[in-house]
Amino acid sequence: MTVAIAPLTRSGEWTSDPGFGVYVHIPFCRHRCHYCDFNTYEGLDALFKPYVDALVADIARWDGDCPPATSIFFGGGTPSLLEPKQLGRILEAVRLRSGIVSGAEITIEVNPETVDENAFTALLEAGFNRFSIGVQSLAPRVLEALGRTHSADRALDALAAARRAGASDLNADLIYGSPWERPDDWVRSLEGVIAAGTDHVSAYALTVEEGTPLHTLVASGRVPDVDGDVQAERHGVADEYLRAAGFERYETSNWARPGRASCHNVLYWSGGNYAGFGAGAHAHLDGRRWWSERLPRDFISAVKRGASTEAGFEQLEDSQRGPEALMLGLRLTSGVDVEELGRLYGEEFLSERASTIDRLVQLGLLERSGSWLRIAEQSTMVGNDIISRLL
Repeated sequence: MTVAIAPLTRSGEWTSDPGFGVYVHIPFCRHRCHYCDFNTYEGLDALFKPYVDALVADIARWDGDCPPATSIFFGGGTPSLLEPKQLGRILEAVRLRSGIVSGAEITIEVNPETVDENAFTALLEAGFNRFSIGVQSLAPRVLEALGRTHSADRALDALAAARRAGASDLNADLIYGSPWERPDDWVRSLEGVIAAGTDHVSAYALTVEEGTPLHTLVASGRVPDVDGDVQAERHGVADEYLRAAGFERYETSNWARPGRASCHNVLYWSGGNYAGFGAGAHAHLDGRRWWSERLPRDFISAVKRGASTEAGFEQLEDSQRGPEALMLGLRLTSGVDVEELGRLYGEEFLSERASTIDRLVQLGLLERSGSWLRIAEQSTMVGNDIISRLL
């Protein structure tokens, strides 16, 4: 069912009522990128159908408190490896289980080499209304070194195909600061996605995660490690070019045209509630966090046996939830309403941090505006250090 409730604002600002989200994990890839440490697997095409069947069944039987979804996000992996009809089945299962708010943001991640105009048309017909396209770079040597299997032209073609199909909400994912990237490579990537008419850009600094091929190359000295100063400079360039093109930064790594911030992103950073379905998916409901069986075969097997897919959980008390909510909310450019946080989680955790907050404000690292607290613009790239002082 679809519930006729006005959609949430897409201003990108922190809110104490960010709605209810649903995350669906599709763990399949044609090729695992050199930097990737997500829960993804190659060569499991034979599991596509049984995995979809298991997802649909698991969603239908979930007995949690599940209000109508204001945002839904299909991530991976490469969700676009599945047929649009299969993805539509999963989306329909969510609709039947919880309902979906009229005007809800329904996002699917796609890799450029897996989609064309017909695929986008079918995905729109299935109910998706927002596409997040994994461009990563428009520099051929950077794409190759990252282990991407698409060309720069293919990425731009995917953005154009989405528009031709009628997509009105388009995000481009970019990665910056790799050892192979030159300054002009980064500018070319930014100019390319801006010229393609995207509504939203997510730009992430490359991180070297243990267990990845990239980590092996760096640890063995065959590839230089990432340079934090270079990455800070790249972030500044992104901000300059995107702001000049009419985008606003609403979170450390996310820029959007006015009114096009991602509801689902803001829900996460506002500490909202969301269900998670699929292998390794995480979920959160009023301080209880849980996660599903990580391996696709284990997930499928649990559903077939009628067993729970939950692999573990943790219960956070308000004394833990308050600091976490503060940490998450400070990633948003708007910052957080600390009076509202105190109402939600109690004043004690704020009182314990009052002197630290005052000192950070005096140093110009944090800024106050009424009851709102935010990281100062010039301190964005040391935001993690600021947040760590408050934990």
